[in-house]
Amino acid sequence: MKEKGYVQVYTGNGKGKTTAAIGLAIRALGAGFKVLFTQFVKGLPYSEHNVLSRFENLTIKQFGRPEFIHSKPSLEDIQAAKDGYNFVLDVFNNNSASYDVVILDEANIAVFFGLFTEDELLELIKKKPQNTELVITGRFATQKIIDAADLVTEMKETKHYYTQGVIARDGIEK
Repeated sequence: MKEKGYVQVYTGNGKGKTTAAIGLAIRALGAGFKVLFTQFVKGLPYSEHNVLSRFENLTIKQFGRPEFIHSKPSLEDIQAAKDGYNFVLDVFNNNSASYDVVILDEANIAVFFGLFTEDELLELIKKKPQNTELVITGRFATQKIIDAADLVTEMKETKHYYTQGVIARDGIEK
């Protein structure tokens, strides 16, 4: 168990935010830590779930529908994200599962689309148990979220094959 956990934010338009969070989760699992990996906005099966679900000390929870939000979120999108927010808030308030690492994948996107508020995400940061490492991913991290973090990494897109029409590939992007 760690003495102090920090808040990390992975943001920016470049590829690799979720991948970096998964790498940190694997490193933490290798050290014997207990990890909660929550995904907001995502409800589709991703290849990483095939491997991550094998780890005994890892809990994966998705709080999204099996389709992307391209403009205005549906009521179902909002409810799924609120359910996820309340789940994490409950974990932090009760600290019953005592996770060493909690990942809020695409939480910045959830705020960007208004699925829950910036203030609610800041509340999760404040409620984080002292010894828990909190990782928040997603484009469009707000300045207040960046200010509340201890570490911020911005993924910058310099060049991407999506612009040439390449769709998400199994095992690489999904």
